[in-house]
Amino acid sequence: MNGQNPWRPTRRRLTDSLLAAIAPVAAFSLALGGLTTWVTAGKAGSPARIAVSNGRVFLPYGDSTETAAFFDVMNLGGADDRLVGVTTPAARGEAELTRHRMTGSAAASRESVASVAVRAGGELSMSPQGLDVTLQPKAGWRAGDLVSFTLHFEHQSPIRTLAVVIRPSGRAS
Repeated sequence: MNGQNPWRPTRRRLTDSLLAAIAPVAAFSLALGGLTTWVTAGKAGSPARIAVSNGRVFLPYGDSTETAAFFDVMNLGGADDRLVGVTTPAARGEAELTRHRMTGSAAASRESVASVAVRAGGELSMSPQGLDVTLQPKAGWRAGDLVSFTLHFEHQSPIRTLAVVIRPSGRAS
């Protein structure tokens, strides 16, 4: 054999080869376990499934020509979606997504919002201190009336819902 030693497996070479093979097998097993858990939980490939509840709209008071509506929006699916707008036939002009922020010394500011994320498995709760729908209602609302709204999403079909007219104190009567 021309005086050369043939390759011989040594304990160190076998150990190094075994360790080199274990790393990708362990990574594969971990990834497979995670994917299996995700699929078993029903999240794999499931689209956004939006549900809307707890619709309420403030009864305008005083000389105010604007009011606000609030909804709880839940995403029961496995993919994120975005609330991109709200419409209602009960308003003069367009309803607008807005966010209210406290600016200090009991003052607040309002800004228009183009869209809002509704994360997979998450919930978006609108409130007077955060996100709401600002609108100018048509005349004639009374506490307890039901007002029709349609919430529009980036991926989900529009969802029609009702909001009950309440006094700003939170009571319907």
